[in-house]
Amino acid sequence: MANPSLLRPAIVLGLMSLIGPFAMDMYLPAMPQIAADLATSPQMVQGTITFYLAAFGAAQLIWGPMADQMGRKPPLYAALAIFALGSVLAIFAPTAPMLIAARMVQGLGAAALMVIPRAIVRDISRGADATKLMALMMLVFSVSPMLAPLTGAGLSALFGWRAVFAALLIATLAALAMLHFAQEETHPPAARIRATPAGMWAGAKVVLRDRAFVVLTALGAAGMTSFFLFLAAAPFVYTGFYGLSETQFALAFAANAVAFIGSGQLAGRLGARFGAVSVMRGAGALFAAATAALFALTLIDAAPLAVFIGLLALGNAGLGLIIPTSMVMALEDQGEHAGLASSIGGTFQMLLGGAITALAGGILSDQPAPLAGLIAAAAAVTLALAWVAKRP
Repeated sequence: MANPSLLRPAIVLGLMSLIGPFAMDMYLPAMPQIAADLATSPQMVQGTITFYLAAFGAAQLIWGPMADQMGRKPPLYAALAIFALGSVLAIFAPTAPMLIAARMVQGLGAAALMVIPRAIVRDISRGADATKLMALMMLVFSVSPMLAPLTGAGLSALFGWRAVFAALLIATLAALAMLHFAQEETHPPAARIRATPAGMWAGAKVVLRDRAFVVLTALGAAGMTSFFLFLAAAPFVYTGFYGLSETQFALAFAANAVAFIGSGQLAGRLGARFGAVSVMRGAGALFAAATAALFALTLIDAAPLAVFIGLLALGNAGLGLIIPTSMVMALEDQGEHAGLASSIGGTFQMLLGGAITALAGGILSDQPAPLAGLIAAAAAVTLALAWVAKRP
């Protein structure tokens, strides 16, 4: 049973965090349709993910210090307004470059919806409770990878792909209302730090001298990179190689999401019983073994759809234990620098994921082997870092 005191913030923060994942997942089934409608290449459409991640990552360096200086709510108001603007621009984008620009604006706003809720978790809980709260948040926004592709597939089939961004605009307005009425301020004036370049640099040096933070952040980044690679290539692999419809792709995508989110709900309990580091090492081994097996099978053309989905789901079950555990551990000792540390960690993870996805654009195609190989490589790095990670 979830701690009742954690349930309300988990719901509020989870729904707030839903906007960013929805912006990633909802239009995935429509990517081939977007390429056809805008008369562009799949690689250009994949750029809407790459540049979204780049803006998403870089902006976290701004939102975290702002949240430390101004409190948690004012930056969230500004971020939601920016995201709404990006959604409007995407609705009316006439070309692929304009859509990429609109996605970058969305990324600028969505960044705050990732970094500030994590700082709020640090404000109100510690240790195993923080891991449970993070996992509960993941449970709330798990509706994104499970329902967002299905919703996007339905909207794009009925009204065209632009309806997806109209739905995101409506969701953003709802989030603004929820922020105003349901989320209290958790960072009081007495605890705030004036954000100056010199102060940020001094704080960054403190954070980056923490070896545990650096290793845990890199570990999470390697795991998240595998997810970004999947987002960029899966629509084309599932629809092109395996011949799925948009709705069938959404269901296949949801299977992986269920494994990721379901295992994440065990992270707090397993960490309390066996220790967070042991959990990450075991989960890393599962992630690496499942994805290595998948890559080997794709190389010999022995990965039918059920095997492809099943082994990815098994790997993502390991990843679902790694991500919340590494996030909580990385921030555990950061104290007054929690917002800045969350920004640095999030920026590194998003920029690394975006850069590798961009570099992999020439390798990824509608064939399963390149995608499986890159995910297996990311899993191997994740496992290696799990073995050198130590609890703060």
